[in-house]
Amino acid sequence: MRYFTISELLRSDTALKMGIWNGANLEHEENMRALVENVLDPLRARYGHPIYVSSGYRCPKLNNAVNGALNSQHMRGEAADIYAKGVGPSTGSGTSMDENLKLARMIAEAGNFDQMILEEVPETNLNPRWIHVSYKRNGWNRRNILKKVAGKAGYITVKPEELCVY
Repeated sequence: MRYFTISELLRSDTALKMGIWNGANLEHEENMRALVENVLDPLRARYGHPIYVSSGYRCPKLNNAVNGALNSQHMRGEAADIYAKGVGPSTGSGTSMDENLKLARMIAEAGNFDQMILEEVPETNLNPRWIHVSYKRNGWNRRNILKKVAGKAGYITVKPEELCVY
């Protein structure tokens, strides 16, 4: 694990605010390690700039507090929500939806993931506010790509070619 740590994937502002202990067991830690080694570290090496984790492992109580899915891969240590910040001198320090789209394209091109969700995309493009990405240490990784349009219910399937990945 070169760029990410287990403690980074366990850290949660919501858990701290609410006094929730977000501890993981050995299986969860092995799943997080596999996510880092197979998806996050290779992505960071290819991207060449820092990538930030807004949510990694979630214990069931924390998952409930953030209204996570009942079967969320976060609760198994198989998923992380990630984002990039602007990397140019005039981009400031906020998240960069253009940079997040670059990350999504790199994840899709590498093809070593279970599910990727482009979160809170505008109706007019595929620039996500953040990316949910998962990896299964045991079992088949589906390479499923979805988008969640800001302000709309449900998820929409995205074909790799929509990300300009051939």
